[in-house]
Amino acid sequence: MVSFPTPATLEPLRSVHTTNFPDLLNQLGISLAVSTYQAGKVVLIRADGETLNTHFRMLQKPMGLAVDETGKMAIGTSSHIWEFRNVPAVAPKLDSVGNHDACFLPRNIHVTGDIDIHEMAWGNEGLWFVNTRFSCLCTQDLDHSFVPRWRPPFVSAYAPDDRCHLNGLELVEGRPKYVTALGTTDTASGWRAHKAHGGILMDVTTNGVLAQGLSMPHSPRWYRNQLWVLESGNGNLSTVDLATGHVNPFVWLPGFTRGLDFYGPLAFVGLSQVRESAVFSDIPLTQRLTERICGVWVINIETGQTLAFLRFEDAVQEIFAVQVLPGMRFPELFVNENEFLKTSYVLPDAALAEVELSEVPLTEAEQCFQAARQAHQLGQLKVAAQHYQRGIDLAPQQMTARYQLGVILVDLHQWQAGTEQLTQVIEERPDHVEAHNSLGVAYLNLDNKEKAKWHFERAIALNSNFAPAYNNLRTLQQQ
Repeated sequence: MVSFPTPATLEPLRSVHTTNFPDLLNQLGISLAVSTYQAGKVVLIRADGETLNTHFRMLQKPMGLAVDETGKMAIGTSSHIWEFRNVPAVAPKLDSVGNHDACFLPRNIHVTGDIDIHEMAWGNEGLWFVNTRFSCLCTQDLDHSFVPRWRPPFVSAYAPDDRCHLNGLELVEGRPKYVTALGTTDTASGWRAHKAHGGILMDVTTNGVLAQGLSMPHSPRWYRNQLWVLESGNGNLSTVDLATGHVNPFVWLPGFTRGLDFYGPLAFVGLSQVRESAVFSDIPLTQRLTERICGVWVINIETGQTLAFLRFEDAVQEIFAVQVLPGMRFPELFVNENEFLKTSYVLPDAALAEVELSEVPLTEAEQCFQAARQAHQLGQLKVAAQHYQRGIDLAPQQMTARYQLGVILVDLHQWQAGTEQLTQVIEERPDHVEAHNSLGVAYLNLDNKEKAKWHFERAIALNSNFAPAYNNLRTLQQQ
C-alpha cells in the first residue's frame, strides 16, 4: 500500500534555470546526465519546449558516469557498476507523442564491493574506473571484484583505507593519462590533514606530478589540445601549463566545482553546495562564499562568459559527474524492472537478419492494448477502457496499460475506479510523475483533499518542471 507522509517529510527535487538553457540544448542537439550521490539519483537534463525537464532515476549513491560514442553508459554506485546500452528502437514506444529519441537499458550489473568508485571512462580495453578506497585505477572482469592496473608510486600497498583520495581520471587516445588526488600520503585518510592545498595532478604514463599545491582538484580533461582541471576547493575551472605545471584559473564559479564535460566551445561544469563538515571545512571556497550553489553552469571556453545555468534546490545539494549525451535530445534510462525490459531484445546483427517479426503473432493481451490505443486516439474513451481492462485481466503486470486505463477512467469521471488503477501503478513505479498527478485529480474530485495534495506535491517533488501538478495544486488551495 502507498503511505502518505506529511508534506514536511517530502524531499522536493526542485530546480530553476535560465530561460536560454532549453534552447541551448536544442540547438546543440544534446542532453545531459548528472549524478548526485547525496540525493541517490541520476538526473537526465532534457529540453522540453521552453523548460528543462529534470528526469530522475534512483540508484544507490551514483558517482562515476561514462558514455561512449557507441551508446554504452556505465554508472558507478555504492558497490556496483551498472552498464547500459542505448536501444533507439525502444524510444518511440515510450510515449504517444514521440518525444524520446534514445533509451538506455541495463545490460550488466557488476559487483565491486564498497570501493568508493569515482570517475570512470571507456577506453581501448573497456571500462576504466578510479577505485578511491584502494587508491588505484582499475578495470573489471567476470572473476574479480576489480582488477588493479595502476596506483600512484607513493602508495605502498593496496588497502581499503583511501590513502590519497584518488578521484579524477582522463583518458587520451584510449589509455589513462591524467589523474587527480587530494594528497601524496600513504596512510589511512592521510590526505585529510592537508586537504586545503595538498592536491596534485599526475601523468599516469610517467608517474610524474604535473602540478601540486592544489585545493581539492577533480575532473582533469584534455580538450582542444589543452589540459583543464577543476580546482574544486577554490570553486574554479582552470587550465594547466604542461611546460611549467602552473595552474591558471580560467573562471570562478559560485560552488564546489566537480563534474566536467565539453561540447563545441562550451564547458558544462557541476557545482555543489558542499556540507559544513570536517571534510570541507577550511577550504578557500567556504571562506570566499558563505552560500554555495548546486547546479550545472555552462561556460564559453573562448570568452569565459557564463551562458546559462541550472540551479538545484532543496534535496539536491551535491553533484559528482556531468556527462554530455551527444545526439540525444530526450533520452530515457531504465534501472528497474518494467514491461519494456521484458519485451525488448537486443541481438547480434547476424541473428537479427534472421528474425521474422512479421510471423510473430500478437498475444491476446497485446491485441487488446492495440485496440485500446486506436479507440483512445478516436476519442472513444469507454471502448478504450473496455479494451484496456480486458488486456490487463490477461496481463496484469503491464503497468503502462494500467496507467492509460487509470487516466481514461479519470477522464470519464469514474474517480474511484481510476484511483484503484493508478494506485497499483504507484505501488509498482513510485516515481511515476504523471500517475501521481492523475491520482491527485481523482482524489480531489472524491473530496479527499489530503491525499490529493500529497500526490500533487509528490509529482512536483519528482519533477519540479511538471506544470500540470502546480496548476492542480493551485486549484486545490483555492477551494
